[in-house]
Amino acid sequence: MTDRVYPSSKQPPNGTDAAVKTTTTTTPAANPSFPATKAQRYGAARPPYRPQTKRHRRSCCCSCCLWTTVAILLLLLLVAIAGAIVYVLYRPHRPTFTVSSLKVSTLNITSSSKLVTNINLDVTAKNPNKKLVYTYDPITVSLTTTDGVDVGDGSFSSFVHGTKNTTHLKAAITSNGQELDEASAGKLKGALKSKSGLPLEIKLDTKVKAKMGGLRTPKVGIRVVCQGIRVTAPTGKTATTASTSNAKCKVDLRLKIWKWTL
Repeated sequence: MTDRVYPSSKQPPNGTDAAVKTTTTTTPAANPSFPATKAQRYGAARPPYRPQTKRHRRSCCCSCCLWTTVAILLLLLLVAIAGAIVYVLYRPHRPTFTVSSLKVSTLNITSSSKLVTNINLDVTAKNPNKKLVYTYDPITVSLTTTDGVDVGDGSFSSFVHGTKNTTHLKAAITSNGQELDEASAGKLKGALKSKSGLPLEIKLDTKVKAKMGGLRTPKVGIRVVCQGIRVTAPTGKTATTASTSNAKCKVDLRLKIWKWTL
């Protein structure tokens, strides 16, 4: 007969039982694997949310541009209103200039193509305003041909132009030994010998400020251009008088903005 083995009635130690239980409970069961869902695949690669500030910055820039434009428009409106008030109160008019006389004592081209001139110029300036007083800086005078050849230069002194005032200005226009190229010298000689004479142009450049009661304006540049003048070369020691009957002078403001002059 075979011997039977009976289990012992003694309980195993606590450590052994815990180990057995632990081993039994921690052994995972084999679970089937399923493919990742679409939400799991795209959600894992999605960057974390960050608040967007570009739209806020763009709105701030638009607001700044809008308010700047409004401020500029208001400033222009105020300037226009002030100008309208000044015009209604004072009725300002530009001064006028006319060429009274132009006498040529010397206008000669030497054999070495050098230009020698001595011309006396008289200009009449009129202030037609009843309430405006003009103050002029020294005035530079340049005399050129219609082709741009410089004939001579001079200047008028500074002066104050009172209301309803007429001022006579005199200047000596000279040029000593200015060299001309062959083409310019040939044109000048031919024009001086012609019966119609040499057409000239006078330019006056200065700065002026106006006074209207207690109001004073800043200085602004002006240019006076006189055209329609013709001269002939003098014969001997007798000076010749230029034809100024068709001369017309135009007064223009010259505003300088940075590097540009308008």
